[in-house]
Amino acid sequence: MASSSPFTVKWGIMATGWIAETFVKDLLCNPACRDVSDVRHEVVAVASSSNKQRAEEFISKVKAPSSTKAYGSYAELVADSDIDIVYVATPHSHHFQNAMLALEAGKNVLCEKALTVTASQSRKLIETAKAKGVFFMEAVWTRYFPLSIKVRELIKEGAIGTVYRVVADLSLGNDAPDGKVTFADSHRMVNPDLAGGALLDLGIYSLTWVFQTLYHLQEEKETPNVVAAINKYHTGADETTSIIVQFPKHKSMGIALTSLRVATDVDGHKSSGPAIKIQGSEGEIHVMGPAYRPLQYKVIKKDSAGQVEVVDCPIPRDEERDFGQGMFWEADECARCLRDGKKESATLPWSESIVIMEVMEEALKQGGVQYPELITTDVYDAQSPLNTGKR
Repeated sequence: MASSSPFTVKWGIMATGWIAETFVKDLLCNPACRDVSDVRHEVVAVASSSNKQRAEEFISKVKAPSSTKAYGSYAELVADSDIDIVYVATPHSHHFQNAMLALEAGKNVLCEKALTVTASQSRKLIETAKAKGVFFMEAVWTRYFPLSIKVRELIKEGAIGTVYRVVADLSLGNDAPDGKVTFADSHRMVNPDLAGGALLDLGIYSLTWVFQTLYHLQEEKETPNVVAAINKYHTGADETTSIIVQFPKHKSMGIALTSLRVATDVDGHKSSGPAIKIQGSEGEIHVMGPAYRPLQYKVIKKDSAGQVEVVDCPIPRDEERDFGQGMFWEADECARCLRDGKKESATLPWSESIVIMEVMEEALKQGGVQYPELITTDVYDAQSPLNTGKR
């Protein structure tokens, strides 16, 4: 007989930046606000790479329980036996070394996207997860939205016929009058030392829509052809990237766009139209942006005579905490996988994370974007400055 009490997952949080803050606030939301009763989450520890005080301040800021432990190193965090799973919330330049630290300690891991800087690093992480027999998942939160699930279901049901083309964009209008963008050169968005650039930070969401509506739904997975064009920023990072992902056997292709110069949503009121267009033989599905957190989709049938089906998908909020961003759905997926003894998520399998990383790597190669060896090596080093915070 199934237990009536929810399955509880105890989280350890690696890093204290804004993405960690958003994720933890969502973890702390009452699952009932999103009609979930089978799983729940506890935050038991938080770590800064080099400063315990930062972890303490973070715990206070997100209003985590007073019992939450604060650590001044990642090594202490992954050694904590109370932790069921580690959430890696560091910059993607650090993901390989940080996630390896947790995996080598035998921890289950949810690692932020982009999973790594190179495909080789992704393969090494997955090989390690397999060897250790632990759960491992890339944190592409958008995949777990009810909206994304519904769109995939509509495509599988043939609601718009055979899908032949997907165009997806996530771009920010950060152009500056002096020919630069509004980010300082040291900012993670444009700093090569942090694997900066539009593609790995923003463009992965465009690719998420291409892959979850095309590749993910293929019965026989097809390795895509990739053609990319990149404009580089003066720091060497990519500022505008366009990728064509072609699946010849399926007669389909995806166009993934991203830029730091022009915005997907010019005026902030969706006047520019959909961020994602999924085009089939019998109609289209339009997903209104932003691509990472869409709240509405539209279905337009070839024979609809001008009638458009508009479906709103708001993010539930915990009224008591006055919060809810949508990251709790990927956390729920992790909890259910752990409960059921699964090592990977069927919604984003390891193999698919690798293929997406291979596409991004090929695009960066075609555009001549290069990153330092410290963040591209696939040799694990527990004492790497990316793990210790010491240079």
